[in-house]
Amino acid sequence: MLTMMDFVKREWRTLWQSPWQLALVTYIPIVSVLCLWWLFSAGLPRQLPVAVVDLDNSQMSRMLTRKMSANAVMKLESYGQLDLAIKDMREAKVYAMVVIPYQFKYQLLTSKSPTIDIRYNSQYLLVGKLLSSQIQMSLGAGLFKSAEQKLLMSGVNHASIAVNLSPVTSQTTALFNRNNNYVGFLVPPVLIALWQLLAMMVFSNALNKELITVNNQVTLPQDLWIKVLAKCAVFLPIMLLHSSFILLLLYQYLQLPYAGALGVLIIAQAIMLIALWLIVTVIFLMMKDSARCVSFCTALFAPAFAFMGITFPVNEMPELAQYWRLLMPSSHYIDSHVSVVSYGADSALVLQQLSSYWMFIFILPVIVGLWHRAPKSSGDTLDTGLLDSSSSVKSEFI
Repeated sequence: MLTMMDFVKREWRTLWQSPWQLALVTYIPIVSVLCLWWLFSAGLPRQLPVAVVDLDNSQMSRMLTRKMSANAVMKLESYGQLDLAIKDMREAKVYAMVVIPYQFKYQLLTSKSPTIDIRYNSQYLLVGKLLSSQIQMSLGAGLFKSAEQKLLMSGVNHASIAVNLSPVTSQTTALFNRNNNYVGFLVPPVLIALWQLLAMMVFSNALNKELITVNNQVTLPQDLWIKVLAKCAVFLPIMLLHSSFILLLLYQYLQLPYAGALGVLIIAQAIMLIALWLIVTVIFLMMKDSARCVSFCTALFAPAFAFMGITFPVNEMPELAQYWRLLMPSSHYIDSHVSVVSYGADSALVLQQLSSYWMFIFILPVIVGLWHRAPKSSGDTLDTGLLDSSSSVKSEFI
């Protein structure tokens, strides 16, 4: 009678004999994590190209241009024609455009209200939002001094100038990510999305190893479920080890700020992996084809980062996208991650948030139904998959 330990040993032998699968659970996750961190290591975007079309060419317009040039976020590109600036913005050569209108200074001095045209490419959500705020801040600082001089010349008391220019003042205090550092803002969800994709590929490859072709018909082994449990016993600790490396890299080595206990996130990540592998198992039983299974899973989970609600609010997503988001285990996990890191949520609150995974329980009856409908094949339960070439049975593994 074969025990669970025998199947676990079989899984370890199979893993050791597969160079690609071994790479997926060893150095590929580490190299991928370090490369993504390096891409965002600058922390803040600098010298983003911005087109300036100065149709006024006055002393005041040149002063506003100098104000924007002093901002480290922007790198100004001067254009003499509006059409050329629009063309370059459409081609992503510049990310924003500022048009100072003709007779801008004259209209200001004659108490008119000239309009400075600011345009930015909203396809680049974070870049567009950053440039919009920085351009308005730079222009506002430059125009404030001119408005102050104009009020003084009109006889307004110096003490009343600030009230006249800004009757209502506001102060914005960032509770989290106070330095607007993109490493702390973007890197954690990006790495979680990458980790989810790698975990999907690892488990999908392990399941595809169990596909058996007998007389041109794809069948499944009778003892598939104990093999699946053995795969979970082998790959769950490995993938949690990689996720722990991500947490240590971000919050210990890089010393990004965090408010709660990171250990509770390991529990959330384990639940996330189980939910992910349930979905992969359903797709595996439906496809019963190694290439199609990996391709479909990749198409399903590749856009996971976009559905986390980090760069785009969830409530503003189309209804179909919100339902698709519910299928992403990473979307459920990221809520717990943000709660712990930003709000200092305790274990009780995180465990309560994990109840959002209840919907994945309904996958189990689907798995059972697909299993009963699939053709079965009896074979050597402890074979590594490299069967004798003289038989009509072969194993396919991608």
